[in-house]
Amino acid sequence: MTAELYHLIGGEKVNGTSGRFSDVFWPMTGEIAAKVPLASEDELRAAVENAKAAQPAWAATNPQKRARVMLKFLHLCQENYDELAEMLSREHGKTIPDAKGDIQRGLEVVEFACGIPHLQKGEFTEGAGPGIDMFSMRQPLGVVAGITPFNFPAMIPMWKFAPAIVSGNAFILKPSERDPSLPLRLGELMLEAGLPAGILNVVNGDKVSVDAILDDPDIKAVGFVGSTPIAEYVYTRATAQGKRAQCFGGAKNHMIIMPDADLDQVADALIGAGYGSAGERCMAISVAVPVGEETADRLIEKLTPRVEALRIGLSTDPDADFGPMVTAEAVERTKGYVGIGLEEGAKLVVDGRDFVMQGYEEGFYMGGCLFDNVTPDMRIYKEEIFGPVLSVVRAKDYEEALRLPSEHEYGNGVAIYTRDGDTARDFMTKVNVGMVGVNVPIPVPLAYYTFGGWKRSGFGDLNQHGPDAIRFYTKTKTVTQRWPSGVKEGAEFSIPTMD
Repeated sequence: MTAELYHLIGGEKVNGTSGRFSDVFWPMTGEIAAKVPLASEDELRAAVENAKAAQPAWAATNPQKRARVMLKFLHLCQENYDELAEMLSREHGKTIPDAKGDIQRGLEVVEFACGIPHLQKGEFTEGAGPGIDMFSMRQPLGVVAGITPFNFPAMIPMWKFAPAIVSGNAFILKPSERDPSLPLRLGELMLEAGLPAGILNVVNGDKVSVDAILDDPDIKAVGFVGSTPIAEYVYTRATAQGKRAQCFGGAKNHMIIMPDADLDQVADALIGAGYGSAGERCMAISVAVPVGEETADRLIEKLTPRVEALRIGLSTDPDADFGPMVTAEAVERTKGYVGIGLEEGAKLVVDGRDFVMQGYEEGFYMGGCLFDNVTPDMRIYKEEIFGPVLSVVRAKDYEEALRLPSEHEYGNGVAIYTRDGDTARDFMTKVNVGMVGVNVPIPVPLAYYTFGGWKRSGFGDLNQHGPDAIRFYTKTKTVTQRWPSGVKEGAEFSIPTMD
């Protein structure tokens, strides 16, 4: 019997009332595992009303107590780690170790957020003028929201709600309808950790609920992660309503391989960064750029057997390199891009389109694909594929290799592999991309730094996690104070100075 999921509103499990549902699949088998309700505008509004009512008392709670709730939540997640990873893997398709990594990178932001007593401190100047002190305060915005994607159902919700809630806001989470069970479970664990009802509401939905979030006058800020067209749509509509918005979109992450690089190390790094999680990562390396024909030939020679030997298996298989993709549509879309690449003249060195998982023929599986001789005018280079496909673009020299990621419309992440410090330093300084790795294939910053891409990979002035997250979810109030003693009498008509 297919389970029916729910919303989490005001601390309670609430059945959907819109009459609209979406199927939730198990990618390993292709079977429908649950139906998730898609919220109406009224259901979203009910969550906002709960959040609005609960938020003032939570904002008045001292930051140490807010941090203690986060610490308790952290401990509960650690105690339930295996259960959470299995739940994530079952609905998404990524392997158990990869699911645990998804959870861990979210919990690292929770750990960072536990430092809110320090992070939310303002500034103070004694004696800024005669008898005058000045100080600033960082205060919560009120009710804020996050719209999160399918590919990291643990990490990105925690990246959003942890810094927002610990700063004193109430939060509306609209997770992906493809794998909503884990976000709901995280909401339940937050309640178990002592979070007051209404401070974290999980509302499942589609475009109806997204638009309701963007248009609701009581929601003051929106964070989004997804494709670039939707990120731009969310950013434009949210800011038109006067909301703060941080919206992160697609990517086409390059790895530059210099002739002096250790190619065995490079090949191993590309296999993990390009094919891990079936390529369904915004930080996946999807373009390899070897510098010089000899480097390119040697790289293809080393990559080909590694791609052919990729082990695609069940999400629960401890020996699998990656599991199924999230939906049948994702598989067909990726295969379609491979066909486009062939039509455009790229050389398909390894073709994984015909892979079938024996005994699980209805599952959403695809093997790894490797293209050579890809050129910048091809769609498979320009567009985000979001599947297990790696393209090799040959560069004649370092200057061309530097231009490729710098001129691409996406600017999320980039890596360079070299043994030369001068080359690495020049590259990290000049490349027009938001996150850079030097001999590191996936340059995802740790929680106390900020995460965000440039160009059409990111919309908005402030990034995710790190100090930017606290700035995004708070507003600064500056106070200038003077007490009556020693104040001279009489009106002053010139602009005040501190002389």
